Amino acid sequence: MQPNPSQDPYGQRNPYGHGPNYAPGMQAGARPSPELASGVEQFMTRVNAWMAAGVGLTGLTAFLVAQSPTLVNAIFGTGLFWVAVLAPVILVFVIASRVQKMSPAAATATFLVYSALNGMSLAFIFFVYSLGTIASVFAITAVTYGSLALWGFATKRDLSGWGRFLFMALVGLIVSSIAFMFIPGVMGSTMYLVYNVIGVLVFAALTAYDTQKIKQIYLVNGGGGNLAILGALTLYLDFINLFMFLLRLFGGGRD
Repeated sequence: MQPNPSQDPYGQRNPYGHGPNYAPGMQAGARPSPELASGVEQFMTRVNAWMAAGVGLTGLTAFLVAQSPTLVNAIFGTGLFWVAVLAPVILVFVIASRVQKMSPAAATATFLVYSALNGMSLAFIFFVYSLGTIASVFAITAVTYGSLALWGFATKRDLSGWGRFLFMALVGLIVSSIAFMFIPGVMGSTMYLVYNVIGVLVFAALTAYDTQKIKQIYLVNGGGGNLAILGALTLYLDFINLFMFLLRLFGGGRD
């Protein structure tokens, strides 16, 4: 049975329409034409460049906020804290639900604003962990992400079967984090370790899965609309969450 051209290879509706390199029935590991292969490599490079720009902006914003006592007091000592925490969550849903209706400039600007706001809410890590620890864990995250993204891009193995399991695992992590936040004493040292190990494994797997999924959407429908920005947002979330779980797992804290 041939896939519906308006759907991606994973059976999900793709809002981007048929791009210039439409390739019906392209499966993970299939050999596209040299022209198509060159196109997807350039596209994924662009996706990861925007992802890196978002991560860089988040890190820079977090560092600058942490260096300003005025901003720290304003954000973490007042109701602005909840704005800094909730605004990025709202923007994620805005980007995901309306990205195909935005102009490229608006989609890019929204992604960058989201990255900066997320940096504001993550400024606290500079008070919990030393700068050397943050830099070391960031380097570990970058190497881990790069290796898994490269594997997800190059592998001939179809990773689409991971989707349902990873979604359930992600829901479990979210529910657990809420429980740990509002029920004191639930998270002991062993539970904390298990929680963070699972988080690392889930977002490591999501890095490979999402990379292949974005690649396959491009191979089927091309890079029309704002697919590059939506892909960058997806991989940005994988990177940031992988970094945070690794930081909690190996960071320890300030001496």
